Amino acid sequence: MAHKNGETIGISVSPEQIIEAVKKMGKLQRDAFLEDLIAAANPKYLEGIKEAREDYRKGRVYSHEQVFKHQ
Repeated sequence: MAHKNGETIGISVSPEQIIEAVKKMGKLQRDAFLEDLIAAANPKYLEGIKEAREDYRKGRVYSHEQVFKHQ
């Protein structure tokens, strides 16, 4: 929904139109859009990112070797 002068305006966009627009985006723009879409649709996603950043900041991380050594 767009807002103009405090008024809400509905805009109809089909899934096909969104897909075509996403296909025309460059990789960085597309990645940013998809991340924003996931974040908007799933608040737990943002919480997970916050937790991961906090873990990284506090050094609570594992190396690739530690994670995959028993596979």
